[in-house]
Amino acid sequence: MHSFDPSRRSLLKLGLVGGAVLATLGGIATLGGDASEAPAPGYLALRAQDLPFLHALIPVILDQVLSAERLPTVLPQVLHDIDLGLASVSPALLAQIRELFDVTAGRLTRGPLTGVWQPWQETPPEQVAAFLVRWRDSSLALLRQGYAALLQMVLMAWYGNPDAWAHCGYPGPPTI
Repeated sequence: MHSFDPSRRSLLKLGLVGGAVLATLGGIATLGGDASEAPAPGYLALRAQDLPFLHALIPVILDQVLSAERLPTVLPQVLHDIDLGLASVSPALLAQIRELFDVTAGRLTRGPLTGVWQPWQETPPEQVAAFLVRWRDSSLALLRQGYAALLQMVLMAWYGNPDAWAHCGYPGPPTI
């Protein structure tokens, strides 16, 4: 009987395999869709193919802190703040985030990896929430890291906005 040895060597091998899988899936994703690197009109870093995914994702992540009535006015600001954040990261990190977006948007990779087979624009919030739970609870560290990156990106954009502060009782930064 062979048992798993959580040695440094086996963890390094797992990391290399995970990186190779992500690179392969990213390559497949770019074959299955628009792989434009140009920002969408009005954006610095977000591309047109990233927007449908974010439009589906943001309301689900902010569901507990944002009323449905406020969403239409807040969503453009959150997208803008995500865009500003991405425009200020290193080129290597931006490339990784774009790979993550490509994997979730690609026709060939979206279904198997997210459980969402239809376009994001047609995906009900319950199914987006199920995708997030799937990645959060995945046995694959790569998917858990993707979940954490998406969650952190959206929450940082939301809580960096003064409109979000009242919800959590934050009066704002001290003034002198």
